[in-house]
Amino acid sequence: MKTPKPTWTSLFAFAALVLAVPAATFADEPTTAATPAAPATASASSAPADSAATTAAPAGSTSTPTVNGADTAFVLAGAGLVMLMTPGLGLFYGGMVRRKNVLATFQQSFILLGVITIQWALIGYSLAFGPSSGALKPFIGGLSWFGLNGVGLEPNADYAATIPHLLFMVYQMMFAVITPALISGAFAERMKFSAYLLFTLLWATLVYDPVAHWVWGTGGWIKEMGAFDFAGGLVVHVISGVAALTCALYMGRRKGYGEDQMHPHNLTMTAIGTGILWFGWFGFNPGSALAAGTSATIAFVTTHIAAASAAVSWSAIEWLHRGKATVLGACTGAVAGLVAITPAAGYVSPMGGLLIGLLVSLVCYGAVMLKSKFGYDDSLDVFGIHGVGGAFGALAVGVFAVKAISGGPSGLLDGNAAQLGKQAISLLAAAAYSGIVTVGVLKVVDLVVGLRVSTEFEEIGLDLSQHGERGYIMEIDELSFPVDRPAAAASVGSAYGVDSAESAVRETATRPDPVVA
Repeated sequence: MKTPKPTWTSLFAFAALVLAVPAATFADEPTTAATPAAPATASASSAPADSAATTAAPAGSTSTPTVNGADTAFVLAGAGLVMLMTPGLGLFYGGMVRRKNVLATFQQSFILLGVITIQWALIGYSLAFGPSSGALKPFIGGLSWFGLNGVGLEPNADYAATIPHLLFMVYQMMFAVITPALISGAFAERMKFSAYLLFTLLWATLVYDPVAHWVWGTGGWIKEMGAFDFAGGLVVHVISGVAALTCALYMGRRKGYGEDQMHPHNLTMTAIGTGILWFGWFGFNPGSALAAGTSATIAFVTTHIAAASAAVSWSAIEWLHRGKATVLGACTGAVAGLVAITPAAGYVSPMGGLLIGLLVSLVCYGAVMLKSKFGYDDSLDVFGIHGVGGAFGALAVGVFAVKAISGGPSGLLDGNAAQLGKQAISLLAAAAYSGIVTVGVLKVVDLVVGLRVSTEFEEIGLDLSQHGERGYIMEIDELSFPVDRPAAAASVGSAYGVDSAESAVRETATRPDPVVA
């Protein structure tokens, strides 16, 4: 029996119904956001106005910021949820590669919980959020908070007046961890592990930290201009997406791309990863309100609705285009919706979130389809989902933002066309900076350690060639090595003290895996 397809008429009718619901649902309601305890917390691109609502002081008050237990518990939970997203991303990506690369792909996410945590604690946080002065102030923080010097248990009113400064630091750390991990999907199955470690350290320091300062840091030029990014549309998704495209173009295609079958090896793993990401996003977006209040509530609602509508609309588009609505398509759509709502989550109405989710699927689906037209190998569509979806979300702030919801920005539909221009300027600046600096980082890494594994190691897979492990215990005849690749097979085998890679497979069943140099 032929699977029935939905009609375009039915989809347009549904879209018309949604559009009939006023985007400014909350426009006639009184503003619920309280006046912040310190003027700096209401600045552009910072947390919404109720981020300090629980200790708001009367106008003209000079009261000292005080830790609020409810807000502290809320942000602690949010930090834990965002941390969980990084191994969730590893599962999401790991299921989409071939099985010979599953562990290496997971490790590219997981290891950053160690590497970037250290970088952030030593210099990253200070560069992104630390005080600076003079000509550098709009572009980068200083080093006065090096090694978390001066970052203690008292609140910092510039960023979050009701939670300990250390908590704000560790919450932002989780964003710094996952952002370079996103890039790894673009060059999956072909970068050396040593190159990856050096690349991520340099990229986090030279790209992520400065852009975070531009958008969220005190005195950052994008923040001062009045562009808004609630939870990381620019800081996380746009710059990682552009860097991903840059890496894919610079490194070239995988061996056999366009000729060999490169289907996902475990979509169940990818689906589980999607669920973890969706769950973690409730720390990512609502947590960015930095308080348990109205902004966190609206961010939670819009985040979930956008993800849901994007999963459904992607499935519908795929059903119309290909005749089947796939699990991978639903997962991809959900992530696209989560990406797009990130910069807008606390600024738009629930129906605005619904529209963002519906529309971003069209935009990102088209971007993914264009990849085959241009012929580049962005292995796991990082640019098509995070780069394009993040850009769409950043611009959506300038269209759908409603001042009555957050006390923050108003967009085009709320009578402020200028906001869209500010969003566009910030988008172009962040994207251009990420692309240019990423090229420089790639050149340095290529010169120092080399970027790509050898052809032989790529064919064997990164699990064995880079980590001396296998994700699955297989029959010996399932893992074969071509006769014209004896050097690679011998290299893997020698790591186990045996004469061939096939013998290594036997050995791993009975003793621990070594590391291949």
